[in-house]
Amino acid sequence: MPIISLATLETAIARTLEKAGAHTAMATATARALALAEAQGIASHGVSRVSQYATHLGNGRALGQARPVLRGDSEKAAFVVDAGHGLAFEACALAVSEAITRARRHGIAFAGVVRSHHCGVLVDHLREAAAQGLVGLALANSPSAMPMAGGKRALFGTNPVAAVFPRGAGKDAVMIDLSLSEVARGKLMVARKEGKAIPAGWALDAQGQPTTDPAAGLEGMMLPMGAATSPKGAMLALMVEVLVTALIGAQFGFEASSFFVDEGNQPGIGQSFIVIDPGALAGQNAYAARLEVLIEAMLADPEVRLPGQRRLALERRAHTHGIELNAATLASLGLTA
Repeated sequence: MPIISLATLETAIARTLEKAGAHTAMATATARALALAEAQGIASHGVSRVSQYATHLGNGRALGQARPVLRGDSEKAAFVVDAGHGLAFEACALAVSEAITRARRHGIAFAGVVRSHHCGVLVDHLREAAAQGLVGLALANSPSAMPMAGGKRALFGTNPVAAVFPRGAGKDAVMIDLSLSEVARGKLMVARKEGKAIPAGWALDAQGQPTTDPAAGLEGMMLPMGAATSPKGAMLALMVEVLVTALIGAQFGFEASSFFVDEGNQPGIGQSFIVIDPGALAGQNAYAARLEVLIEAMLADPEVRLPGQRRLALERRAHTHGIELNAATLASLGLTA
């Protein structure tokens, strides 16, 4: 397959989004995030999202001229960023940047993003916090795709959670990012595009029956993680739903039209970011030392790989060698093989 550089990919994505109606800063922030996801091998949140975002910009489900705005008292540790129904990446960047500033002042900061859209790879929004030696946590909801435990209809989104734990100089942060469904819904989107079946246990069809057809799964429901034996996944999804909706003023997942359809409402979903300064608690040195004790214990088992290691290795390779994309994907971005 043809290989292109990350810079070329970013430029092509940004150009496509600007043509669809995004202003330059929105298009650039979004393109950077999608290219980074592709570089990490997370195809479900990479180039495959470009046409979806462009369609939503074109039909008003996302507003291309929206600018994120800070709300609330500038002296408080908790605040809200209004994304204005634009694409989420600029608003999330503002939220985390401001949370870093306030965490330095207060020891901790909580940022809520409202009137938002799909936010891509959640943990990537926390990288700047880790770069500054701060712990970051992130939560997000999404259009309804999973039932409550015992329920028969989709109520919660797949509601990802993420965390980043910085380490000492020259060491990669520990990066955790997971969906509360058995798998991320984007994997069904990729499988549908590639004409592949999905494993049993990932999704139900519109009639609530198990399916291995990704299209049927996208029209039906995702299963919460561990749903076959426990309600724990659904309970975690409920916790996230409240923390990124009722607490900050965003829309519930069942109030938002699916990202996987062209027509629908402005989703207005939420993201929440918590930034913590270890210096306000055990202290930076104590935090770093204790974290390394834990990591050493984990790595004593040769089969253990630290969370985030694989994606960071792929990212470094992509920066050096570029990214493989098929001719059809290149053509969709106005590029040639």
